[in-house]
Amino acid sequence: MLFQVTEIEFDFSDSSQQLSENDMINITEDSIGRWDADDEDDLIDEITCATGWCIKSIDYRIILN
Repeated sequence: MLFQVTEIEFDFSDSSQQLSENDMINITEDSIGRWDADDEDDLIDEITCATGWCIKSIDYRIILN
């Protein structure tokens, strides 16, 4: 299934590493776009695994072929 992530918010507060505002923006912007996943849970797992950050909220739409 193809998903189009339109908005996403990560939980950057739960971290021992310090991120700059630019780093947080880049991680967020890099996560917006198309993702291939089996379902919503898999989508969240894919993004979390790719970025290393937990997702607080996400908006997406399913792309129909």
